[in-house]
Amino acid sequence: METTAAFAGLTCVDCDGRFDPEVATHRCPGCGGILDPTYEYDAIEVDHGTFDERPFESMWRYEELLPFPREAAVTMDEGATPLVDCPGMADELGVERVVIKDEGRNPTGSFKDRGQTVALTAAREHGASDVALASAGNAGQAAAAYAARAGVDAHVFLPARSNHTNKAMVNVHGGDMTVVGGRIDDAGAAYADAMAEEEWYSVGTFVTPYRHEGKKTMLYEIVEQLDWEVPDAVVYPTGGGVGLVGMHKGAKELRDLDLIDGLPAMYAAQASGCAPIVEAFEAGRGRHEPWETPDTICGGIEIPDPGASPLILEALRESGGGAVATDDEEILESAIAVSKGEGLEMGATPAAAASGAWTLAAEGAFDGDDTVVLLNTASANKDADVLRSHLMGKGI
Repeated sequence: METTAAFAGLTCVDCDGRFDPEVATHRCPGCGGILDPTYEYDAIEVDHGTFDERPFESMWRYEELLPFPREAAVTMDEGATPLVDCPGMADELGVERVVIKDEGRNPTGSFKDRGQTVALTAAREHGASDVALASAGNAGQAAAAYAARAGVDAHVFLPARSNHTNKAMVNVHGGDMTVVGGRIDDAGAAYADAMAEEEWYSVGTFVTPYRHEGKKTMLYEIVEQLDWEVPDAVVYPTGGGVGLVGMHKGAKELRDLDLIDGLPAMYAAQASGCAPIVEAFEAGRGRHEPWETPDTICGGIEIPDPGASPLILEALRESGGGAVATDDEEILESAIAVSKGEGLEMGATPAAAASGAWTLAAEGAFDGDDTVVLLNTASANKDADVLRSHLMGKGI
């Protein structure tokens, strides 16, 4: 297994067990907890100049802080996405600066590519012939694409409500797709049944240790694009929370390596029709209660039972951030407002970050000299029909 020099193995976030990554491939062999890649940080010799001298062309430019070297990666030059200034929105929020990290520019049109490039690299290093996952949509499309790149077979379980683009592209990439009636939990149940029968390698959320590891590179890029200044707040549309957990980890790594001072406040933005993280945060709990009846048009964040909620809630509290929920009408209006006001195309699910930011500003969460980062996690082309239907419903 080809790994980077500082990659020290996998640590269980629950029992603190340490494991060899060649042997432990997914959950903790001892307690079933989530495994997290760890590093010998004293062995990592990087400074601002290290990265300033490299072309800004791929997330793999940060390979010293990733488990696998760039030469071993299953990659399509994902990452290196733009940070777009939105001065009109900054004026409306009453802050110094609003920037949107536009992850829709990735190879399959979403930030899921960052997780799947590392997860499929691990799968190939472990000799997998078949990978599998349940997905709301974007992660399934990304897994099919990167599996094709790696030369392995992908088995993707999607709920019927996944958008047409995701379903079509899983097929186009050669993936074996199972569409399940109902929602993401129903797709997850079908996936679990199949995994009990098949010897497939999982690339599912927080089952593989590597998806959040790829997504921490969003934070690396953000601070480098801000000339190594830490933003005051990062607002992230939150379902399973992989990106939020990854970015918080990335911020702590850069701080501990003396590349940045402090941590950005992380804010989880959810739809009010499915807001288990918001409910748990506001109640002061360390773990969510499953959302009994999820109901939101934002399928990408309609995750009623996020298994990593303790990590998400810890990140929110440790960073001094918070959680906010807005309803579907506000979210769709925010997507349209960003597109009309700034020209940047923001889909329905990512627009929870914009809607959440407006609500947070109204609640006084930001100061006038703040820099606020919003994560546009996927291209609006994924669900442009949802936005158009919203406009038609208003007679536009």
